[in-house]
Amino acid sequence: MKNKRKYFLLMTFIVFILINSLSFAEIDDRGDIYIIPIEGDITSASYKFLEKNINEIKLKKPSAIIFEIDTYGGLIDEAINIKDLIIELDIPNIAYINNKAESAGVLISIASERVVMSKTATIGSAETIPSTEKILSMWRSVLRDTAQYRGRESLIIESMADKDIEIEGLVSKGKLLNLTSKEALKYGISDFSSSSYEEIVEEFNLGNGKIIKIEETMPIKLSKYISNPYLSSMLLTLGFAGIVSEILTAGFGIGTSISVLAFGLYFGGNMMAGYADLTTISIFITGIILVFIELIVPGFGLPGISGIILITVGIVLAASSFALSALSITIATLVTIILVYLLFKLGFKNKSLRNIILDDKLDTEGNFLSSDSKDEYLNKEGFALTALRPTGYAEIEGGKVEVISDDGYINMEERIRVVRVEGSRIFVRRM
Repeated sequence: MKNKRKYFLLMTFIVFILINSLSFAEIDDRGDIYIIPIEGDITSASYKFLEKNINEIKLKKPSAIIFEIDTYGGLIDEAINIKDLIIELDIPNIAYINNKAESAGVLISIASERVVMSKTATIGSAETIPSTEKILSMWRSVLRDTAQYRGRESLIIESMADKDIEIEGLVSKGKLLNLTSKEALKYGISDFSSSSYEEIVEEFNLGNGKIIKIEETMPIKLSKYISNPYLSSMLLTLGFAGIVSEILTAGFGIGTSISVLAFGLYFGGNMMAGYADLTTISIFITGIILVFIELIVPGFGLPGISGIILITVGIVLAASSFALSALSITIATLVTIILVYLLFKLGFKNKSLRNIILDDKLDTEGNFLSSDSKDEYLNKEGFALTALRPTGYAEIEGGKVEVISDDGYINMEERIRVVRVEGSRIFVRRM
């Protein structure tokens, strides 16, 4: 009888151990925990990066996704797209603010099921730029809706975006709310404070899976920078300015090099972000070629108009949105016009700019004539050695001299006559 009882107790103990082992095994079988960074400016490239990685992680049946946030904000439209991406997840997800979540970062943070902040992190200052009534009203409604969906105090979140909201004891009118880690925890904006992945996993019982951190690749980092509207505008400005300077000078020089580099970065970055392709680049290059054809053939005709249209279409198709491309093109065009104006106004007077527009002094050696005294060329005749657009070279009185067209575009080898001389500048007209 005693033996049977001992046997029964032993078997009960073994079964108990097996059940618990199976239980632990079940926990161990839960998927891995993935860390996805959301850093720097929030742009279209940020959304593409998140979308791609989330779709890949879903196939691996993860235990959870932790979005590690450190951003001053960025584009509202892309922040809303990212918010939708996170809310639609059927995987446990956590926003981990390891430094700051400002502006658009606020929306992305509260879109997650849980919010964790490191002990020195901050969240807030979500005012839109520009802060018009229409944009601010829309932005507040998005923040309010997301906060309510996740069960967080919506008025506190809205006060991060609208300085007219006053909350007694928390934020006064005329100030944007920005919370520390302790304050966010106190008012229910965050759920936990920690600077350790392991503590986060343990706090929310995410299992014993591996913690895998996704790293941004260099193409993604580059595409994020390129898709920034300020950098896009700068690259387009450099590209257009390079073309203009090359048109005003002879030969393949620094203008062409700058233009090729700037447009290469613009289209290359957007191609890596998934917005541009070879067709888009081909359209743009065709437009450039047509513009140069127009410059070779006098008059403004079909090639020039078609070229400008194709250049614009190429830039628009390569951008993440029509609004972004329109803004970049507008800024680039205005800045380029100003640069061209300054080039014409100061180019012949500023010594450093004279080299750009072919106003170098020439000596008499090698059949070159001095630019110190040009009065003797007044009313003299000769012919253009290069196309004048408007500067170039002409042969006058048997010598090679730099001249400026006072009669629009002048083809190479056309007969010309000096109509006036201003210091070292010789102005000519076709005969």
